[in-house]
Amino acid sequence: MISKSSIIGVLFIILSTNTQFTMAQDVALVIHGGAGNIYKANIPDSIELLYREKMKEALNAGMEILANGGESIEAVKMAINIMEDSPLFNAGKGAVFTSEGTNELDASIMDGATLNAGAVAGVKHIKNPINAAIEVMNFSPHVFLIGNGAEAFANNRGLELVDEKYFYTKKRYNQLQKIKEKEKSSQGLHESKKKAYKFGTVGAVALDKAGNIVAGTSTGGMTNKKFGRVGDVPVIGAGTYANNKTCGISATGHGEYFIRSVVAHDISSIMEYKGLSIQEAADEVIHEKLIELGGEGGVIGLDAKGNVMMSFNSNGMFRGYIKESNKPYVFIFKE
Repeated sequence: MISKSSIIGVLFIILSTNTQFTMAQDVALVIHGGAGNIYKANIPDSIELLYREKMKEALNAGMEILANGGESIEAVKMAINIMEDSPLFNAGKGAVFTSEGTNELDASIMDGATLNAGAVAGVKHIKNPINAAIEVMNFSPHVFLIGNGAEAFANNRGLELVDEKYFYTKKRYNQLQKIKEKEKSSQGLHESKKKAYKFGTVGAVALDKAGNIVAGTSTGGMTNKKFGRVGDVPVIGAGTYANNKTCGISATGHGEYFIRSVVAHDISSIMEYKGLSIQEAADEVIHEKLIELGGEGGVIGLDAKGNVMMSFNSNGMFRGYIKESNKPYVFIFKE
């Protein structure tokens, strides 16, 4: 008869070898729909409900993929597609207008397991820019494609292209007209520059059962932007970053400051080198470093254990999260 101590010894030897044992990972998904001057008094209850329901839809759809063993990249894609297809957010269908009255969209994706990434910028006909970013990551030797070249690549990959009219919404067009009116005075020009960017970029970060983190972000950019301006969203390390050793991050806000601060990567680096939690690292960047530069906005993220982070220094941020076997939680204002 084999003794109990012998069994324990054998188990110890097995566990001490290089044999890998895969354990099921708790899954999680966190999203944002933009940060800025978001006050409850300025949002009718009926519109607030639309935002909350759309964010819940994105979270539930992404979680269905994760809970069934799907990959984090598919959950991120699904969640962002739902927000891109909604006129509520400044991404895809709801993209804001440039100074010339066109829509120019940006997106990026990063895989925390491989550190592979893909991004597109200044595209005008790709229905879901996040899908193009994924195709760049998976099927291109490059990381970042822009304009007509990015659209030619997307077309070759069989992605859905649409007429520019698809992106027209009366709400966004009226926003452009109001800013142009303000530009007619020097004070109005200052105010338009200050407030133009504050419309709902979208993003998502997911952790799947295999323990892989993926982060993605999609935007229509800044209202009234000129000269082919591109913000932080498609810049890997600024608006989007993922590394399984630390975290996945998606950002929203005044892109110029997020680029200069390399916000998403900085949060990861602080976690790695200072040993801070994802919330502590994000708060240091968003509430200290970014504010010192004059930047405004926020970030969402997940660490390798599925801890959720949501940090912003603006008056509000559309945001939410969901974990396995749980209901979606969504927030808009400072709560």
